[in-house]
Amino acid sequence: MTEFSGKNILVLGGSRGIGAAIVRRFAAAGGQVAFTYAGSADAAQALATDANARAIQTDSADRDALIATVAAQGALDVLVINAGALVMGDPLTLEPDAIDRMIAVNVNAPYHAAVEAARRMSDNGRIIVIGSVNGDRMPFAGAAAYALTKSAMQGMVRGLARDFGHRGITVNSVQPGPTDTEMNPADGPNAAVMHGFMAIKRHAHASEVAELTAFIAGPHGAMITGSLQTIDGAFGA
Repeated sequence: MTEFSGKNILVLGGSRGIGAAIVRRFAAAGGQVAFTYAGSADAAQALATDANARAIQTDSADRDALIATVAAQGALDVLVINAGALVMGDPLTLEPDAIDRMIAVNVNAPYHAAVEAARRMSDNGRIIVIGSVNGDRMPFAGAAAYALTKSAMQGMVRGLARDFGHRGITVNSVQPGPTDTEMNPADGPNAAVMHGFMAIKRHAHASEVAELTAFIAGPHGAMITGSLQTIDGAFGA
């Protein structure tokens, strides 16, 4: 695969899980890939070596550092925003600071990163946010604030698609459902409950999410913009 040969690609939040699968997918297709990580230094360096990518330590909650990292990559062809935070529990007892940090990572960071990337992005570039089916449906108690952040991503994607469309830059969200990662393992205690909502009763593989992301970022995605591409085994159907 060489569809991203010579393309300048940045993945925000790429050291583990879905992000790492995306880094591997783009690098295997010839992309010049850099990715950020916050705390998983060992995993990041191992992935960088294995995938021939560059690892950059950046906390997405730090707006100025994030903007500087995006700007330093120059004219990007593809920006994938995967960094995310998850805080769940009784809203009456959750720490406000934890909620505010989640909003900073899940809402503020994608907006500022996308805007900064667009300042230098090549025409016909791609901006892809890894969202969640929970932006459409939240069947569990305790995740109102998390669902809020994922719904906010949807509005951002639709709006920026119009703002950048005259340059051929597409802006889309990939919305996974249950996906086999450290955060939500396929054999975890809540797997059976999640599968009960699904038509295809298994967790997605991170590589499947990466393939959908690559399709949207590739030449066949030129007319896909402002869209929410759900990959959830009908969890939200």
